[in-house]
Amino acid sequence: MAGQSGGRLWLVAPALLWLPASAFAAPEAPSHAVSTPPVAAARFDERPADAALIAELRGGGFVLFLVNAPTERGPNVASQAFDVNDCSTQRVVSPEGRRIATQLGEAMRLARIPIEDMRVGPLCQARETAALAFPGQVFAVDPKLLHTPYLTEADKLPIIANTRLLLSLPVLPGGNRMLIAQAPNLMDVIGYFPREATLVIFRPKGGKDGFDYIASIMPASWPALSRALSPASPR
Repeated sequence: MAGQSGGRLWLVAPALLWLPASAFAAPEAPSHAVSTPPVAAARFDERPADAALIAELRGGGFVLFLVNAPTERGPNVASQAFDVNDCSTQRVVSPEGRRIATQLGEAMRLARIPIEDMRVGPLCQARETAALAFPGQVFAVDPKLLHTPYLTEADKLPIIANTRLLLSLPVLPGGNRMLIAQAPNLMDVIGYFPREATLVIFRPKGGKDGFDYIASIMPASWPALSRALSPASPR
């Protein structure tokens, strides 16, 4: 169940939750949010992460955006049968995607990358990715991380504003904020459409000051990064 404690949002365990349709009405955007989406660059410069950055992530203070794991072919949110509470009306994580998500989570744990706050989009593919990669991790289901391509421009605005806000808000040292949603959410904000299961790393600058894109880790890059890291010392 959702609740507020000391100004922080403490939400749900990693299970498929029933969410009322009213949760997906376009909410009011933060007062400082942009009123229109920023103009995307003609070409986004994707930068691969290195072992030195992984070492920095261990200290916390970053925002990590994980794109959902690969999905099976099937219904999408444009279908008239789509129901956010019914995974049978949505594209769900494929067997290969399940393997990738599980291995990605294991790689992050071996790298000792701490997750302090996890917020997950409402689609089943995002929630399933979270449960596979981070079993037992408590996370918040955020309706304003909804998949955007089939929304009207007006309904996209609060989702874009929320994504920008979550990428911008400071993160205390010792932990990282994790967002798990779909690639179009980043495309709408910074003109970058990362591949499935890509981990995109941002450094928040605080509220109105925005954020900096740092680097990306594609799923196939984890083994090489793990080999490059020095042996992790026992806790």
